Amino acid sequence: MIHFAQRLIFIAAPILVMIGLIPIIHNDLLLSLIYIVITAATLLLSGDRKDYLFFAFGFILLSIAEVFFVSTGVEVFDRDVLILNIPIWLPLIWGYSFVMIRRSIVALEDYLK
Repeated sequence: MIHFAQRLIFIAAPILVMIGLIPIIHNDLLLSLIYIVITAATLLLSGDRKDYLFFAFGFILLSIAEVFFVSTGVEVFDRDVLILNIPIWLPLIWGYSFVMIRRSIVALEDYLK
């Protein structure tokens, strides 16, 4: 159980760092650059090609959803660099969220074997 919990913490750490940086780093371009570095490093270190597919899926699908939410007034962002009224860094965090979910499911499947 401890090994499984440690694995989940390791999987969640990059996304927790990314979320934690949002109120600290106000420069959206710098935040995006940091997100790109975190995402690239974790994807390259894993070496799992499926992670790239999940990243792309989350990046594209959730970006479309965010644009829809913003266009209907459900969400409003007050950031400096917006593309289609969403922060430039938001698709990166959504893409990595999908990778984190996939990795968590794989860890759970391994644990339940």
